[in-house]
Amino acid sequence: MSRGSASIPELRLETLQKFIQKYNTPVEVVISRLFQSSVSPSSSIKWESQVGGRGLTPFVAPGSPAPQTSPFGVAQHTAEAAYWKEKMYFDEEFLNNLRKEGTESEYLSSKARLSRELSGLVNRSIRRKEWMFTKMLFSGSFSYHASDGIQISLDYSLPDANQVTLGADYKWSTGSKKDIPQDIIDGKRIIAEACGGKVDIGICNSVVFGYMAKDPGIRSLLASSSFGKGNLFEGNTNSIVGANPQIIAGLLGIKNLIIYDEMFEVRGYLTTAVTASSTVDIYVDNVADFEVGGTLRFHDISAGTYEDETISALVPTGGYITVSTAPATSYKAGEDFVSMIKRFIPDDQFSMFASRVDGQAIAEYKQAPFGNGRNYGLTTDKHDEWDPEGTWIRAQDKGLPILYNRDAIYSLTVE
Repeated sequence: MSRGSASIPELRLETLQKFIQKYNTPVEVVISRLFQSSVSPSSSIKWESQVGGRGLTPFVAPGSPAPQTSPFGVAQHTAEAAYWKEKMYFDEEFLNNLRKEGTESEYLSSKARLSRELSGLVNRSIRRKEWMFTKMLFSGSFSYHASDGIQISLDYSLPDANQVTLGADYKWSTGSKKDIPQDIIDGKRIIAEACGGKVDIGICNSVVFGYMAKDPGIRSLLASSSFGKGNLFEGNTNSIVGANPQIIAGLLGIKNLIIYDEMFEVRGYLTTAVTASSTVDIYVDNVADFEVGGTLRFHDISAGTYEDETISALVPTGGYITVSTAPATSYKAGEDFVSMIKRFIPDDQFSMFASRVDGQAIAEYKQAPFGNGRNYGLTTDKHDEWDPEGTWIRAQDKGLPILYNRDAIYSLTVE
């Protein structure tokens, strides 16, 4: 008779859920932690956003009725919450080791593996939430799947004036007329004039921060005779660039300059064989999250080798990725896979925002109910298989970041 996992203390539902609650958000994930969360009564999330602010209550004569008012520039939004989940299988041998039927070392080894795998489930789920927040802040939109295979494209309607691409002469890397301090000042002014918000957070990765740290104009302002003590390369420096972000933040009048290099990985298993030097349309089991311009890595499982090609197009309806050049090696369907590793924050963007406008947070995360028990937040459950005996452990979550002040964000494409 199958015993399942009921007799194993480590696999009780309350134990699994406590592990997830105790396992803190990875330190690398920072953007989603900037905002609070609340619950939505429905998986269909509704919110209102606005542009502008700083209104005045009008004068009226004594004894006159108060005029009706409403926020300026209000837009109503409705979107089905994004839902994500994955599961992992643990076989009979693993379950027996957890029952302590083997040696103590086998039990400890299995317990360590369970902790490691659960940590992976939690981390990947949290990174999905982080991915949504970065897309909201840097792109103003993203896509995801709903029921019946419907793809939802969510657009936060960021104003065009708040999404600026610098001309070639003004690029932060090699532009002959670049002026990084003035670009920051212009963005802060746009936010201040649009909604009265005061920019307190700037975010970029170390590539963009390197442009800032090496900029002659910024270094000149940081010289001892001009600003501070010229200690750009002292104190709590960025591990990659070797410069102190908060020195530049102080110069530019930004309370917190975050240098964020965390990355995510996307995988897709080949559903059709790839022939060397000829196949450019790469069919995979899931096209979602791959991006044009990203690097597609082909993995040969049997040989233990890989090669890289550039993604030139995505065709989600056809289930394939197009690469600019066919790989030099053949790959097998059902065995080999492709992957893409990319930073949450693009290598060419700098974003800054006022985290609060009129004392209210500009964004939050809405948790949506899911499952028969109307669960909220990251939740785990399990299911036993009878033959062969084993246990599935699943982690799932559902929700959506929402944006209340669309003009409190300013994004620069600097390269």
